Amino acid sequence: MAPTAPGSAGAVTSSGPTVVVTLDGATHDPTRPLLYADDLAAVRGDGCFETVLVRGGRALKPRAHLDRLARSAAALGLPAPNDAAWWAAVQRAAMLFGERAGEEAEGALRLVYSRGRESDPTGTSYVTVAPVGPRVLTARREGVDAIIVNRGYSVDLAASAPWLLLGAKTLSYAVNMAALRYAESRGAGDVIFTSSEGRVLEGPRSTVLVARGRTLLTPPDDQGILPGTTVAAVLDAAGEKGIATEVAPLFPADLVTADGVWLVSSITLCARVRTLDGHRLPEAPMDADVRALVEHAIATVP
Repeated sequence: MAPTAPGSAGAVTSSGPTVVVTLDGATHDPTRPLLYADDLAAVRGDGCFETVLVRGGRALKPRAHLDRLARSAAALGLPAPNDAAWWAAVQRAAMLFGERAGEEAEGALRLVYSRGRESDPTGTSYVTVAPVGPRVLTARREGVDAIIVNRGYSVDLAASAPWLLLGAKTLSYAVNMAALRYAESRGAGDVIFTSSEGRVLEGPRSTVLVARGRTLLTPPDDQGILPGTTVAAVLDAAGEKGIATEVAPLFPADLVTADGVWLVSSITLCARVRTLDGHRLPEAPMDADVRALVEHAIATVP
């Protein structure tokens, strides 16, 4: 566990967390350091994390994220997370953010679980909440321009090389961030990864969702992608609304000929892909339906 810092208040800003809570129930000053310099989260990215949207002082779909945190921890060989303690910390952090930022404010709640310090690897666990930033709001409203990037991995690699942790949400996000910087250097705002065989995988921080007529499709998790909590909820909601869904391999040509492409995630929620590799994609007749499904899905408890 990281050291307890004195104080609990902090002004609401968009540049950093406004709430920090550790699993012992302590609330920390978000302007003060929390980690030790030798924490393996910082020196090796050895840990896992989740991000959860907060609205009205309430975390949305926390159960799905806590379950995925446990799966990521198991893949990393970390002790099973204390589910009750995490649940309490998430609820407390969301409530405090609502009190400080206002009931209308949206927050990005992050759960971080590392192996701990090099000198004492007993684990570090904490929850932060920061205001949702302007990039997210713009992507939701206006969509994104994306490029296709070859991740260089086969779809079979997750099964044959589990140590690569392809289906876990780990703190080792350097490659994902590098891909996003590469996209920015080419005038785009996001990336869609493909496998070495040319199959569509996922975005650096999102799941790919495609419309083909009135059917919604997404790539299968067994291709070595992170199982998306939000897209899973959307597919469930679609079934309730009588909209057909399918989990199936996709290729770049499927994106170009689709009746809509979206990048779906817990914080951005739903960003329609406007252009792909500089080519404008057709309008998406199901855009309003997909957005409504996302809103319905995230509002469903737990």
